[in-house]
Order: sequence, then C-alpha cells, then structure tokens
Amino acid sequence: MMRNGSPLLIVEDNETDVQCLKEAFEKQGITKSIVTAWNGEEALTYLKRESPEQGGGIPNLILLDLNMPIMNGFEFLEAVKSDDRLKAIPVVVLTSSTSKIDMNDSYQNCVAGYIEKPLDPEGYLEIVRVLSQYWSLNYLPTIN
Repeated sequence: MMRNGSPLLIVEDNETDVQCLKEAFEKQGITKSIVTAWNGEEALTYLKRESPEQGGGIPNLILLDLNMPIMNGFEFLEAVKSDDRLKAIPVVVLTSSTSKIDMNDSYQNCVAGYIEKPLDPEGYLEIVRVLSQYWSLNYLPTIN
C-alpha cells in the first residue's frame, strides 16, 4: 500500500469498524503493519514515543474517527497539526458523521480526506482499495 515500512494508525473506538478495516486490508492483500488506538489520547501517546524501540513509529497515514470518548477526533487533530514533528502525517477522517460542520472543521484542520463510514463490510473493501491506490502513488514527507 505505501512505499515504506511505516505503520498505518487507525484511531477508532468501535471494535466492529476496526475489524472491518483490518479484514478489508487483508482481502486487498495489504500486509502493512496496523496500529490501533481506541481514542485520541491513546493515539497521541503512541505518536509521541520517540523511537521504534519504545514501541512507537510514525505512521504514514492515520484513519481517524471523530466521535470518541476521552479525546475526540477534533481534539486529536488539533494536537497533531500543532506539533511540528507530527503535522505532516496525512489524516483521513473515516466517520459516521454526515454533518457539513464536521466536514468543514475537519478540512480546516488540514485532513487529507473525509469519508463516511459504510453501512456494510463490502463498503470498507472499496475504501481500502481506493486508499491503497492513492497512497501507493503518493509521495509522503519524511518525518524525523
């Protein structure tokens, strides 16, 4: 899917959605390392780790839900996009929200895309297929 060994980070509190995404990646033959965080706070903790030896690793794509407990997607975006080390990581919002306000606020926080969660597992397969095509062609910044 992507051109380097960096992981994919899924920030999502719904276990069924996470499982659907992982199965879609598997069905597409994508063997990318996937890290899951159940809320924005957990994701930030992962991202702020300084080295792979500490269990960290800067992902080259983040799939982000907006409505989560503890730290929601907007709070997470604000923290990531204000951090010079993390702000270049592409973030794609994957949410059940169809609110134009949520969409506009997401783009104001520099997301790379805004996708509505599908109603069935086959919809996840299509999302992963398109993301895979795009990100296999896209050059990503080097983050230190």
